[in-house]
Amino acid sequence: MLAIRQSLARRSLAPSARALSAAAVEEPLAKPDSPNFSSGPCAKRPGWSPAVYGSAPVGRSHRSSIGKARLKEAIEKTRSVLGVPDDYRIGVVPASDTGAIEMAMWSMLGERPVDVCHWESFGKTWFGDVTNQLKLSDVTEFNAAYGELPDLAATRKDHDVVFTFNGTTSGVRVPDLDWIADDRTGLTFNDATSAAMDVDWSKVDVTTYSWQKVMGGEGAHGMLILSPRAVERLESYKPDRPLPKIFQLAKKGKVDEALFTGATINTPSMICVEDYLDALTWAESIGGLEGLKKRSEANLAAVANWVDATPWAHFLAKDPKTRSNTSVCLTLDTAPDNVKKMTKYLEDAHVAYDIGAYRDAPPGLRIWCGATVETSDVEALLPWIEHAYAKVN
Repeated sequence: MLAIRQSLARRSLAPSARALSAAAVEEPLAKPDSPNFSSGPCAKRPGWSPAVYGSAPVGRSHRSSIGKARLKEAIEKTRSVLGVPDDYRIGVVPASDTGAIEMAMWSMLGERPVDVCHWESFGKTWFGDVTNQLKLSDVTEFNAAYGELPDLAATRKDHDVVFTFNGTTSGVRVPDLDWIADDRTGLTFNDATSAAMDVDWSKVDVTTYSWQKVMGGEGAHGMLILSPRAVERLESYKPDRPLPKIFQLAKKGKVDEALFTGATINTPSMICVEDYLDALTWAESIGGLEGLKKRSEANLAAVANWVDATPWAHFLAKDPKTRSNTSVCLTLDTAPDNVKKMTKYLEDAHVAYDIGAYRDAPPGLRIWCGATVETSDVEALLPWIEHAYAKVN
């Protein structure tokens, strides 16, 4: 708290004095208890230790009764924490969120025209895959620069729509899903990997995410959530292209139900499954999705208050309603090389790891503010950012 009070007192200084003199900002007295602000893999939940792996069925087949039971429990807890409707299928799939969204696109797109919405790196990748890999011809691109959203309402309800719920590399999220028609005939493909947000499940047909983002789990595993309409597409449409085994969600014209009851297409890590179960149990203990949102929004508020009082720091998201509450992206009034010096200084000081902007994004900082990060750590980080800024300038 002393470091925070020192930071607030320093804000009365003129911007030029704060920007030009390292002496204007002393090295803060306190550091974050956890310097892990990476946007993926993300910080573990508070109190985590490797002891959570103690009950993992290591050395056992994932197809054994205990292996299937653990995977089924992960599916059931996911449904409970996220409030997924009972008639939606949930499956554990390979290759993280990328694997989940790709297997859905490869298995279902091509039946009708496609609208792809993107405003950051990963959404742009999905557009590239739809046009260059799937080679679909009837594709409309809805794009915007970093920090902005395209006109989502211009998408067509009779088209399939692919979008990113929360832009990890831009810090721009979709504020709501009201733009998706209730009477749509196309499917909506929702890449939700960094989103700790309300989900109107009636608006989304395919939803994907990965364990290593909001839940702080381990990498290489993805989650695929399908509405009944998406299942109907899998059973009524056979794409005119070969599908690798890890993309095959249907067998003999029917959805492979085993994938949504504890079986998997390939071998998962049972240690990672145990880690995900631990994260879900923690999420339940803090109130489920509402608790995750509350913690994440408190972290965003801490950064927002600081940005409001700091003239050289700005949100990359232009509209406050679109600010991500997990992947918080900032631009700074300084040269790109200075930003790199700042992030290196903060890492060398063991204050903040991996907070540089994504390589394709405008130079700046990307601070993970998901639910597994303590607000006290965010508050302790901010005076250090001021100190680093003054030091490099």
